[in-house]
Amino acid sequence: MKYPIAIEPGGDKAAWGVVVPDLPGCFSAADGGIDEAIENAKEAIELWIEAALDAGEDIPKPSSITNLQKKKGFKGCIWAIAEIDPALLSDEIERVNITLPRRVLARLDAKAKSAGENRSAFIAHMAISA
Repeated sequence: MKYPIAIEPGGDKAAWGVVVPDLPGCFSAADGGIDEAIENAKEAIELWIEAALDAGEDIPKPSSITNLQKKKGFKGCIWAIAEIDPALLSDEIERVNITLPRRVLARLDAKAKSAGENRSAFIAHMAISA
């Protein structure tokens, strides 16, 4: 997915500000110039999407830069694209192999059982709530 980002130029005494118009409340900043601003925007977008998915919200589709440039609030901004891995949005089940010491696996299984879950579900819930 490619989200347009509006970058407000910074300088020696001001950070570069970034807004992601398609994702309400998604913004970031950088002191190190435009490249850092774009990288920080990618991280902000990923966190925004993750929080929205956890809350059961829909993820807006990216708009075109041409349409966004027409909006008043973005006058003087530099436009760029932040590319996000679409796997971030996938709830598709994937089988993985992990290697754990037997004592750790025994503890994991005991905790999963006491939570009323199988091993995979328990690991998934632990990762999401961490």
